[in-house]
Order: sequence, then structure tokens, then C-alpha cells
Amino acid sequence: MPRDAKTILRLEVPVVVVLAERTMSVGEVLSLRPGTIVEVDKSADQDLCLRVNNRDVGTGTAVKVGENFGLRISDIGSRAQRVRALGG
Repeated sequence: MPRDAKTILRLEVPVVVVLAERTMSVGEVLSLRPGTIVEVDKSADQDLCLRVNNRDVGTGTAVKVGENFGLRISDIGSRAQRVRALGG
């Protein structure tokens, strides 16, 4: 493998696990306080979304890893799809 490729493969990128999304008005956002519950339209048994560079690349289920959360991947895009997600 060329040295440049090895360098690229060591780069770190943000990986995000999305529980759910919701659109809110500016007024609703400004009225948020500690203790406020933001309801989302997603059931607890639905898969979570795995995103790289704000692009969906897979799905999975939440798991507990010691005292932390993790994501058990159940579906992942092809290598080409994942590379495209890195492109910005």
C-alpha cells in the first residue's frame, strides 16, 4: 500500500449516531430549559442511524458497553458509499 494511502487511512473523521431528528421553530428552541422533554417521532425499537460527515452510511441498535453506549451495526453501506461520505 502506498505511503499516502496509509496516511489517509489514519485520518480521524467525526462519526455520529443519530437517535432521532425533529424540526423545531426558533421560538421552541429558545424556550428549551433543563428538564424539557423533546418528543421525537421514533419508536424505541427502531434502528439508529450511523453518519459520517453528515451522510448516512449505516444503521444499528444501541448496546451498553460497560458504563457507555455503543452501536451494534446491523447494516452498512458499501465501501464506495462510505468513501463518498468522506468526500464532503
